[in-house]
Amino acid sequence: MSLPIAVQLYSVRDEMETDFYGTIKKMKELGYDGIEFAGLFGQSPSEIKAFCEKEGITPISAHVPYYDMLENPEKVLSDYAEIGCKYVAVPYLTEECRPGTEGFPATIEGIKKIAESAKKLGIQLLYHNHDFEFVKIDGKYALDVLYSSVSDDLLKTEVDTCWVKVAGVDPAEYILSYTSRSPVVHLKDYTASGKRVGNLYKLIGIDDDGEQAGEDTFSFMPLGRGLQDVPALLEASKKAGAEWVIVEQDEPAKGESRIDSVKQSIEYLKSLDW
Repeated sequence: MSLPIAVQLYSVRDEMETDFYGTIKKMKELGYDGIEFAGLFGQSPSEIKAFCEKEGITPISAHVPYYDMLENPEKVLSDYAEIGCKYVAVPYLTEECRPGTEGFPATIEGIKKIAESAKKLGIQLLYHNHDFEFVKIDGKYALDVLYSSVSDDLLKTEVDTCWVKVAGVDPAEYILSYTSRSPVVHLKDYTASGKRVGNLYKLIGIDDDGEQAGEDTFSFMPLGRGLQDVPALLEASKKAGAEWVIVEQDEPAKGESRIDSVKQSIEYLKSLDW
């Protein structure tokens, strides 16, 4: 039995900016059961909720910048509660508050604060990882330090399988290590060749320090066209108790469009026997 499939709308962010509702409608037409927001583009939460109900697509979750939530968590999160999102995720940490920095302990306390506000609104807070959380702190991955520092009723995982694998960790095994704490799993595929050179985040428009990695050494890909063992990820997600899997592709493969990418991924998932 398969899990419901959502799409992270960051994957089609250009289309969302120019045609917000038309793009959501297109995701439903492609076969997606749900959506995960990456910005509301000035749209009314009540109108978004009504539109999703009319189209029959579930607004399951959202990525909301950490500092936006930290400043006024209940005000920011109330929009997503009104839309009907069950989950909200911390999507990314800027350098000064990442694991291994002096700001990391404060980040943990900030996440607790946000999570408590989310819980009051009926929202479960998630944490969406990249690869930088796999630095070691006293012999443990920093991501594990974060999860062990916040109770599992306040913070659950949104394992991004691409960045786990980029970090050199088996993503299926990592999902299973958080069985019962992994309600949402990000499915993301990629190709890589040779030695990793440059900063991968510049490929997705994040201006961290360092030289941009070249497309010849790293490229995001539709599911089934990269290095991921997608059937293993799906099986691990089900065993871990996931409620949803979410397709995300930060950038399209060379010569392809954003819509092409998410279309290929949903078609691939629906072709599998899971």
